[in-house]
Amino acid sequence: MTGISGRGNDVALQIFGAAMNASPDALLALDADGMVLCANAAAARLFGLPQDAFAGLDHRPLIAEGFRGEVANLFRQLLAHPDQPQPPREIAGLRSDGSEFPLEVAAAVLPAGPRSDPALIPAGDTGPAGARLLLSARGTAHRQATNESLREAMSLLTATLESTADGILVMGVDGSVAGFNEQFLTMWGIPPALLEADSEEPAVRVVMAQVADPVSFTARLNEVQKDPSAESHDVVELLDGRTFERYSRPQRVGEKIVGRVWSFRDATPRRKAQEQVHQALKDLAEQAEKLRAMAFQDPLTGLANRAVFNEALANSLAEPRLKTVDVLLLDLDDFKEVNDILGHQAGDDMLVEVARRLRGCTPTADVVARLGGDEFVVLLTACPDPDEIAACIVRCLHVPVTIGGTVLRPSLSLGLASLGQDSVGPSELLRHADIAMYAAKAAGKNRFLRFHPDMMQALVQRTHMESGLQLAVPRGEITVDFQPIVSHRMGQVVQLEALARWDRGGERVPPSIFIPLAERTGLINEIGAEVMASGMVQLARWLSEDPSRSLAVNVSGVQLQERDFAGTVLRLAEASGVAPYQLVLEVTESVFFDADGDLIDQLGTLRAAGARVALDDFGTGYSSLGRLQDLPVDTVKIDKTFVSMVRTGNERLPILSSMINMAHSLGLTVTAEGIETAAQADYLTALDCDSLQGYLFSLPEPGDRLIPALHHAEEALNALKGR
Repeated sequence: MTGISGRGNDVALQIFGAAMNASPDALLALDADGMVLCANAAAARLFGLPQDAFAGLDHRPLIAEGFRGEVANLFRQLLAHPDQPQPPREIAGLRSDGSEFPLEVAAAVLPAGPRSDPALIPAGDTGPAGARLLLSARGTAHRQATNESLREAMSLLTATLESTADGILVMGVDGSVAGFNEQFLTMWGIPPALLEADSEEPAVRVVMAQVADPVSFTARLNEVQKDPSAESHDVVELLDGRTFERYSRPQRVGEKIVGRVWSFRDATPRRKAQEQVHQALKDLAEQAEKLRAMAFQDPLTGLANRAVFNEALANSLAEPRLKTVDVLLLDLDDFKEVNDILGHQAGDDMLVEVARRLRGCTPTADVVARLGGDEFVVLLTACPDPDEIAACIVRCLHVPVTIGGTVLRPSLSLGLASLGQDSVGPSELLRHADIAMYAAKAAGKNRFLRFHPDMMQALVQRTHMESGLQLAVPRGEITVDFQPIVSHRMGQVVQLEALARWDRGGERVPPSIFIPLAERTGLINEIGAEVMASGMVQLARWLSEDPSRSLAVNVSGVQLQERDFAGTVLRLAEASGVAPYQLVLEVTESVFFDADGDLIDQLGTLRAAGARVALDDFGTGYSSLGRLQDLPVDTVKIDKTFVSMVRTGNERLPILSSMINMAHSLGLTVTAEGIETAAQADYLTALDCDSLQGYLFSLPEPGDRLIPALHHAEEALNALKGR
């Protein structure tokens, strides 16, 4: 028979063999002697033998020696009681090269020719005469890797739960205790045995005995229980003077609510600190002399304010030219992220610490002032080496500091301007320092630069680039390149990411330069709309050929602030004939920092129309894995910095498996960026990463080179499958 070897060529066996070949499991038909009648193609792959080599082969050499008796016992039980199914057995098999591998086997009785093996069928067996056996087998090596990944993910989850400073209690929908951490027991002084008892009443009595207002405490509990999907946040005062912040949100598995998570945070130290500040402010209000002094001070840092600095600088320049005058202007690099991520209080704490350090490393300064925000200035007169002072400031401030439990390392850019041969006014000298400071930022940050007239030219060039960007779209200078994203599971390119390009005067301006400039100037809205429209038009035909294909477009947080952004996207899709479900909008984690309701509504409108949202550069920001369930996203894109950790493919990188497993558990798909080697592709595929993107498959290419790019990507994918 074609593709099946066995005893006999009757038509029934041929039909049976064809059915066997359709199974993904290895199937072996055995006679009563345990000899192989026929085997399917899956068996040939599993045991490493040609398919036609199974005919007439004794099945026992395919089983590891220590498990042959167990298989024989399985056969005896089946033949003795053919109407009683036997559970699968976990055994070890033998490949043709002699190597062992884990197997799961099951068997069934197939009525056929005469019975002839007393070793297989015990005396007195009531099995059907001439029974034949069907043995099915499947490899289980993959389960070990899956179980290990699951253990790692659970270990990470447990460690996270126990490392938090919050007390956590998880209740089931039936009101039973589903879980808690040690901090919860410590905060409320509850013995663990009370929460492990059959009733939660004893633990509730312990809690209620400590609450200052049990009535409102109970009322809030009842209010939340009436609405399983409700979220709440309130403050609980305790009889011993402590203050707890109480948070509650539903616990979901997919769309189903399976319980409720309660989180308690001890806010007593913060409340006491706030009370102390309040009292201090009241005391200051009663002291008129101190209030007068504050007119010349920065109220947060205690440094001089802008008015004091301006007056001192003007006086220094008005004096006879018998001494040097130097202005050191500095601001903190990426300070906005501290406010956005850790809160404004942490930002204020950072500014106070910077002021303290700045005072310490400039003891001979005439004035140390805070101009506003994160901008500081130092005035030096008759200083023998202002460059050394500037270098000292950079060194002293770039030392780690702990704020709110988080270790931060301040970084600053400093511009130094000195009074030269040409007489300049106060505002001009300060402007020179400002230009030097921005030059320091452009040179890589965390450094100081002395003003040079050439910097004026650089400023002019930046201004010229900005004016050129204003006309880039009308002049047709903004183009789109496409990079394929492949699915190893589907074996094809499933998505193309549209990437903005600016070709200016025959030269390509890097996106890392013009995209931040576009965001800063608001031109990103026009450029983003052009990229999206061009991408849809160029890919409309490719997308229409297969509904599983999609187009990914990067979206800036500035774009999402447009009130009708969602409507604009849907109108562009309709005009180009692209279905909304074939659109993927890529955003970074930063757009969700202090995100307002309008932004969330924009994404909600697009998702309701079928579009998907991908979280780009995941893992490089400040979001945690646990925060994913709160974000309106469908896909996460693992940043290439994590992928680059895979070099040989033999590494153990729990962070990658944890990210993928956690995303999958939340119903999200995962794309890995920056795939450059086959080892990286194999590693991510083994972790069940849904799709891959990177130079291994294709560089970003313009629309007229899209077909070669697609061919190259599919060839690379086929090469991986052949490994």
